[in-house]
Amino acid sequence: MRFTAAITLILAIAAQSIVSVAAQTSAKTRSLTEEQRIFHVLNRLGFGARPGDVERVKTMGLENYINQQLRPEKITDTVAENKVRDLAVLNMTTAELYEKYPQPGQLLRQLQARGMLPDDLAEARENRVKGGANSTSAEMPMNDSMTAQTPPAGNPLENEKYRKVLEEYYRENGLQRPQRIIAELQASRILRAVYSERQLQEVMVDFWSNHFNIFAGKGADRWLLPAYDRDTIRPHAMSKFSTLLQATAQSPAMLFYLDNFQSVSPNAQQRVRAPQRQRRGINENYARELMELHTLGVDGGYTQKDVQEVARCFTGWTIFQPRGGGAAVNAMLGEAGRRNAGTFFFNTRVHDDGEKTVLGHKIPAGGGIKDGLMVLDILAKHPSTAKFIATKLVRHFVADDPPASLVNRVAAVFTKSDGDIRETLKAIFFSNEFNSREAYRAKIKRPFELVVSAIRTLGADTNGGPGTHQWIARMGEPLYGFQTPNGYSDAADSWVNTGGLLERMNFGIALASNRVQGTRVDLGKWTMEESLKMILAGEISQATRETLLKQVDQSDPAAKVVGLILGTPEFQRQ
Repeated sequence: MRFTAAITLILAIAAQSIVSVAAQTSAKTRSLTEEQRIFHVLNRLGFGARPGDVERVKTMGLENYINQQLRPEKITDTVAENKVRDLAVLNMTTAELYEKYPQPGQLLRQLQARGMLPDDLAEARENRVKGGANSTSAEMPMNDSMTAQTPPAGNPLENEKYRKVLEEYYRENGLQRPQRIIAELQASRILRAVYSERQLQEVMVDFWSNHFNIFAGKGADRWLLPAYDRDTIRPHAMSKFSTLLQATAQSPAMLFYLDNFQSVSPNAQQRVRAPQRQRRGINENYARELMELHTLGVDGGYTQKDVQEVARCFTGWTIFQPRGGGAAVNAMLGEAGRRNAGTFFFNTRVHDDGEKTVLGHKIPAGGGIKDGLMVLDILAKHPSTAKFIATKLVRHFVADDPPASLVNRVAAVFTKSDGDIRETLKAIFFSNEFNSREAYRAKIKRPFELVVSAIRTLGADTNGGPGTHQWIARMGEPLYGFQTPNGYSDAADSWVNTGGLLERMNFGIALASNRVQGTRVDLGKWTMEESLKMILAGEISQATRETLLKQVDQSDPAAKVVGLILGTPEFQRQ
């Protein structure tokens, strides 16, 4: 395929993609047909329609399908479970991950202690490797789909002798590189999104993983994220918000990411078993993000004094051996200590047990861990939290500019149901606003959604491996790769630009041409009309059709035709 064709098409439709979204949301036309409603639900409650999905939903009834998706525990999901079965990290404890995928800093120290490092490398290690797993540079090599920092000059990773010693140690001891942890976790997210029958469950896992964002490149979070996905987000993605909130608050991944594991009362008398390099005192990071990003919202009515008081309540919420300990520490703490590395515990010795006041609520002295639990209960039941969560959910499922009337009704359901996520979602899915012509194809797919929906639409087969990770990252959304806690934007203006759309077009062409490593599609001999019917249900604007016709004719290869169609504004929207 001519590369100029892709550039011509993407430039021609870039402006149309931006304008058409606004035009779509302002149109006052007939209501959706049955088939359009089905496509709409498959796109919003899931990651798009596979071949045959529309007919299947039509047979069972759309309302029955929605209700089924709201109860994922009742849906058999054998195919997806088999797809992720061989991803070892998904079923390993954090302690096992620390041992199988050792932290480079600890490994270096062990090698040096045994005299296994050449003198020049030992000296380089002393000069350059200081923080163990608490580094994001050379000692913490990042996944290929993330942006790694440039290793500092003289770093031992650049020395061939060092690499040889390290590789031999890994091989002789049956160990794996830590990069593989996030690679397998990313693969599991993609495979489940592509193959799972529990589509809404996967959408909500994606939503909450972004709402409670954690950056894999920060220190020990590489080792802590598999448990975060498996034990924190997935089991509670459709339960009560208060349950999910507590699970995130006690998640070692969150405690590490927002530094609460280091937060201690400055007056506490600490007795630690092993030296820890950390600044003593109260850390306000988690307290601030808990209110600003997780619950109340930036205008939710809290003050800086509330931040300070909440931070006091969460002192002592920490992690047992947050960086895995290492051989010396494990020998001191015994087998139980070794097994519990990287788990949550409440350290009463470093907790501020004085009286606090949070958002006007008095928290009595002497409460211990109950202080934090009381804060979570206050926040989960706060009216600002209901409004904030309702707004984010309506923005995600309905429109970038959430209709105020719907937000208010959804917030009321959230409050009345005590934060029941399932009931809150039901209020959205059966609303007039969700099922309106204005909401239809009004949302721009984020890169993860685009990649997964394209694979599903074409009935392609994928291993969810680095080939897909790299494309998602190239389009701007590497999984677990957003550094700040606010997560990726859910609005079109963050994703619709000429450069981003060109990468989307390039992905469509690469996918259709079987140039995405680990993913295969069989297009047969589809014509453009057949491709339009399968991918877009025949719905395409005259302007886009004319632009396509200028680039292709009936003799063009199917890969070229399909690649261009995947780049159209109609497919970019859901």
